[in-house]
Parts: sequence; structure tokens; C-alpha cells
Amino acid sequence: METVVTRSKTWLTERSGSPTQRHISVRSATFRVARKSLILTSRIIEVLGIERNASKAEVKKAYHKAALSSHPDKVGESERADAEIKFKSVSKAYEILSDDDKRELYDTQGMSAFEAGNRGGMDAEVDLDDLLAQMFGMGGGMGGMNGGGPRPSGPRKPRRGEDEEHPYNVTLEELYKGKTTKFASKKNVICSLCKGRGGKEKSKPRECVACQGRGMQQGLKSVGPGLVTQETVICRSCKGTGKIYRDKDRCKKCKGERVVEEKKVLEIYIPRGSKEGDKIVLEGEADQLPDQEPGSIIFSLVETEHSTFRRAGSDLSAEVQISLSEALCGFSRTLIKHLDGRGIHVKHPQSDGESLKPRSVIKVSGEGMPYKKSELRGDLYLIINVDFPGADWLKQDRRIEKLKELLPEPADPIQAEATDEVDYVKMANIDDFGAGNEGDQWEDEDEDEGGQPQCAQQ
Repeated sequence: METVVTRSKTWLTERSGSPTQRHISVRSATFRVARKSLILTSRIIEVLGIERNASKAEVKKAYHKAALSSHPDKVGESERADAEIKFKSVSKAYEILSDDDKRELYDTQGMSAFEAGNRGGMDAEVDLDDLLAQMFGMGGGMGGMNGGGPRPSGPRKPRRGEDEEHPYNVTLEELYKGKTTKFASKKNVICSLCKGRGGKEKSKPRECVACQGRGMQQGLKSVGPGLVTQETVICRSCKGTGKIYRDKDRCKKCKGERVVEEKKVLEIYIPRGSKEGDKIVLEGEADQLPDQEPGSIIFSLVETEHSTFRRAGSDLSAEVQISLSEALCGFSRTLIKHLDGRGIHVKHPQSDGESLKPRSVIKVSGEGMPYKKSELRGDLYLIINVDFPGADWLKQDRRIEKLKELLPEPADPIQAEATDEVDYVKMANIDDFGAGNEGDQWEDEDEDEGGQPQCAQQ
């Protein structure tokens, strides 16, 4: 018997002269298909100069670099034809590797998944690698013919749907104490009546005319000013199935859409000590699609600004007000209300004649933000602002004289050859610093006296 594999079908024939001996004969046409697929599979990586596991950012960076260097307008007339071919290859590579669905097709099926007619007429549901694996136990990409190991049996893992990412605003109090909240969500779920088929139980769909049963269509995508490239997109008519039910055969519940909208109450738990940028993942709660594993809903935490506290990692800082007498003589009182409502009492007695100066800093250990999954906490830094007495308090000459007696003597006067007594502005604004004129304007004395300015003699 001779097993012959072609692009369109497989059959068994009896080989003359060897009725008891089995031979495997793969025709040259099949080798050409496989060889072409393997060459294109390697080229799509090589054309961008990246590794097979490159991230989207790396793919995009490599694409911009390669597109600029290979653009037909950047070369001479004699090299333009080659440049156009290379530019199209670069655009095609980026189109596939930048799209999650197409990249998964490429990783699992190679460039054969994107060939015109989907492997030259072979049924879209048939994978040449699967066919060879079932018949001969060969690995993917014709590797079994070169001594590759057996391909794992069993159904393929369903393709994963897209994740949904949303920002979620949280206060510093909620990050300090942790938070659990519930919310109502609307999402698409597989229709329970037709089990995701889109049609009635015994009805049969017909081939989609728009995509000719492939589930994908070719479209144009802008990649820059005046530049477009072809891209493969999911067919809007059949939603990628390649099949459409007649109106009378469509499911009454989902109207042929295969999914219906459903409300569900979801719960978010934000651990205490979380920070901005942390992600809360609700696994598998995104929209459902038939033959797909649903993606996740991802919330990215956004910390709102607090009126009192500032955060840096696990530490907190806040500004507190004390009186001049407290700065000089010490104090023992509650300085601030913490994020959980507790008062923070600080005892600061006067010792060794030291006083607290404006913008001095007190560190309270263990009163910062909590660490995740730990009882440890960061530190709290209190920045001291000193409130000076108002003008009314100093209006009494008797108090001023007493202060002079209590406070240290002023520094010795500065000695200078000449001294000018100047006028000044009380309570000036430092924001005006540097905003004055440069002094390059001049006034003519004759103008002040009503005369005309005189021209200089040459």
C-alpha cells in the first residue's frame, strides 16, 4: 500500500510488486507547500530582526526601524523594486505579529494560515500538521519526517479572548485599610438556548458569501501618512465562523449572534498596602465567545491625591502646625489624625536647650503604609511648620520688651564703608523674583522738559 498526501486530499493505493510492504510517498507538491510554509515562518521573524518571543513593544520598534530603512522613497530608481518587496514583507510581518489573534495563528500554524485561499483550497478546519500527526505520529511543521518526535495528541487549547482593562480610582485611606466592593457588570455570555451555534438545533448554516467561508477578510490599514498595508480581519458578517444561518433558522434568543448580554455582580478586593499601578484581576470575567476561553477584567489602581498625606513607597509624610511657644518650649499633644481615624500623639519635651525650627522633620517609626501580606509598616515623617504670633499680639510694647529680654541678643552689626537706608515692601512674593525689567531702556532728559530728542553727531 502507498500513502499519498496532496494539498487537497489523502488516499491509499496498492503499490505493484509490494502488496505486503507499506511505503510512505509524499509527492513533491506537498514538499513544496511545506517548504514554502517553513521558509515564510522563519522569514517573518528574520525580516524584523527580532526573537520569536519578542514583546509587542519590541515588534513595533523593529517595524518602525525596518520600514524606514526599506521604504521605496528612500532608495534609488534601480533599487526601488527590491525595496517595495522588502517593504511589503516588513508590513506583513508587523501586521501578523502585532495582532494577538493573528500571532497565535502564526505560532500554531505558521504562515500557511495566511496564504491565499487558506492553504490553496485545503479545508479551513484541516491542519496539515494534524493530518500527518494522526496518520504517522509526526510532529508539527513536517518535523516528523526529519526525525522529530511525536506530536502530543488531544484537542487544542481554546484560543483566549481579549482582556478588558479599566482604571479604578482609590483613596489613600482605602489603600491603607484595604477595601472590598461589589459592582454590577454587563457582559456577553454564550447563548444557553443554542449553546453558541447561533441557529436552531437541526438547522444547517450556509457558507458566508462575504468571506467565502474562511471567517477572515482582507482589509487596508493605515501605517503612516500616505502609507497603507493589507491586514486580515474577522469577517463582520459571520463573526469569524465562516457560516451564516438563514433568518428563519436563527436562534430566537440570541438572533444568530451566539451570545447574549447578561448582568452579573462582581466583587473587587483591594489588599491593604496596595499602590498605584497595581492590578486587580478578575479571571475569566470578560466577554464570552464560542470556542474561546474568556479573558479577564483587569482594574489598574489609580491613587487620588490626599489633602494631608503624601506617599512614597511604604512611607508617609504630612505637614503639621505648632505654635512658636511649642517650638521653643516643647509640647505633648495629638498632632495629626491618621488614615484610619486614630490620633497620633507626640510627646516632645524641651531638652538640652534645643528648639524645633521651621521645616524640621520628626520621624514616627511604624506609622507609615502597611506592607502587603505582612504586619510590618513603613514610617511617618512629620514636617514642622511654626505659627508665629499675629500682629495684634505684638502691639503691646510691654510684651515686646519682655521678648527682647528673653530672646537671644541679635548678631553684631555688619561693618561697611558706606551704608544706605532703603525703603522696602512688606510681605513680598518670591514668585516675582526674576520678573523685573532688564534695565536696558533709557529716558531722554529733554523729553521730560518738553524738548525733542537730539540725534548724535557723526
